[in-house]
Amino acid sequence: MLSTLYKFPFAFAIVYYGVIPLGYLTKWWTTDDKMKGNSTILVTGGAGYVGSHTVVELLNNNYSVIAIDNLVNCYSNGQNEKPESLKRVEKITGETVTFYNVDIRDREALDKIFKLHKIDSVIHFAALKAVGESVQIPLTYYQNNIAGSSTLFEVMAKNGVKSLVFSSSATVYGNPQFLPITEEHPTGQGCTNPYGKTKYFVEEILKDVCASDADWKVVLLRYFNPVGAHESGLIGEDPSGVPNNLMPYISQVAVGRREKLTVFGSDYRTPDGTGVRDYIHISDLAVGHLKALEKMLDPSFASWKAYNLGTGRGYSVLEMVKAFAEASGKQIKYELAARREGDVAACYADATLAKNELNWTATRDIKDMCKDTWKWQKTNPKGFQKS
Repeated sequence: MLSTLYKFPFAFAIVYYGVIPLGYLTKWWTTDDKMKGNSTILVTGGAGYVGSHTVVELLNNNYSVIAIDNLVNCYSNGQNEKPESLKRVEKITGETVTFYNVDIRDREALDKIFKLHKIDSVIHFAALKAVGESVQIPLTYYQNNIAGSSTLFEVMAKNGVKSLVFSSSATVYGNPQFLPITEEHPTGQGCTNPYGKTKYFVEEILKDVCASDADWKVVLLRYFNPVGAHESGLIGEDPSGVPNNLMPYISQVAVGRREKLTVFGSDYRTPDGTGVRDYIHISDLAVGHLKALEKMLDPSFASWKAYNLGTGRGYSVLEMVKAFAEASGKQIKYELAARREGDVAACYADATLAKNELNWTATRDIKDMCKDTWKWQKTNPKGFQKS
């Protein structure tokens, strides 16, 4: 081609000084990994807290993303409007997210999405997730989390998509029999709340599916307590109504949305009497899903495997309050109350298996968790909703 262009100086000049630079600028051609675009991932619950942060990592690492969400726990200007969290994900990454407002229990709508797109794998987040609430409305949790997941798996199988990363939880271990918790810890024994039981039941369903069909590949990610926000401050945890988790409640107290924090339980057998948990930065957790996806897509991977995602370090509620006060410069008012039904005294992970097999380890500490949460909250005092 160039030999021909040399005979036509003006054409050569246009190509050399115009088309080629434009090609590099617009990435018409490149060997950059970010441009390969050879896998499409369906992310259920993609507009939620963990989902949106994972979508950032997927987009930044060359995957195309289709996100579905029923908007039950995320903010949108309307039923047909892309959720604000995903708009901000697009701003962070410079990439586009295809979004559908769909409930995973809607078989027909799910099937249409699978037929419309060539989906390679699924990361399944969509679930109701509050421990205390699950004790109050167990049937709602069983219907959404178990029946919805079963419908999703049936539609996946029907459309020949049999690779899945499942967002499970440390609650499947119930009241810990030993600490730190390894993946060898019994699951389903003494689960203390319906939320944990739904995660356990879905894990068991997936194990049975893998046993029945060798084409299925499943990674179960049992993560502990996600906290923090994206370092940009553009996305973070924005629960609907009163927060059920510790960190968003603390941050809302700090920003003035709540008067004080209620600490449930001050008589546990822990150093200061309050519950101890393994808090993991949301961005570390999101990277864990990416590593799990890579593991699952390896040709040598077969059937299913479970991994803990945590730091291996437990912090009490009062330690978290103190750390957040230092990060924000705000006094965090709190009051002690009776234990909350469904909670355990202490729970923290041994994540050695994830380190060895996924090449993953948490890199951010409690200061990063509090700093990034505060940046998100003070920049967005009302969350994603416009103030």
